[in-house]
Amino acid sequence: MLPCYHTVKGYGEHEIVIQKSRFIAHVCTSTSEEEAQAFIIDIKKKHKDATHNCSAYLIGENDQIQKANDDGEPSGTAGVPILEVLKKRKLKDTVVVVTRYFGGIKLGAGGLIRAYGKSASEGITATGVVERKLMTIIGVKIDYTFLGKIENELRTSPYQLKEIHYLESVEIDVYVETEKIQTYKNWMTELTNGQGILKEKEAVYLETLI
Repeated sequence: MLPCYHTVKGYGEHEIVIQKSRFIAHVCTSTSEEEAQAFIIDIKKKHKDATHNCSAYLIGENDQIQKANDDGEPSGTAGVPILEVLKKRKLKDTVVVVTRYFGGIKLGAGGLIRAYGKSASEGITATGVVERKLMTIIGVKIDYTFLGKIENELRTSPYQLKEIHYLESVEIDVYVETEKIQTYKNWMTELTNGQGILKEKEAVYLETLI
């Protein structure tokens, strides 16, 4: 698992008009080629009366799955510019479909490349980009007498509180970066006078809007 990467924040769409042609960018996260293709098919169904539904996706930790489709536009003028935007913005697990409704004015190869690139870029910006950072959830089980102190310390620390479980004793889950796990454990052991029971749980990605 990558320690950190950028992708889009769920689904979004954005429309621009260039020389009377409507360009509608549909942007979504996708963690597999099957998901990406299903998304493209869905957009094509919704816009079956459009002149073109051009697409591109970039999937995998090492960008191992890359596809671009011009959907009837001159070769290399639509899908590739969309893909290049994904690469330039260093996004992973992202699919973009740009729907075009022709407005009667031909743009030429250069104009098409710029139009599809601009539509994809603005669509991504409108959707929002997130940083996904790999974190380990670490739980600490403490007596209720420590709760106020630990909660206050956490809220003014660089660590992000995930959840507090109010059971027979209190268990506090915190997101901790991999390289800071031992530092966090030492700090928590000191705060609880060695009475806290620490447990490493699952590794998860924490999203931050950038």
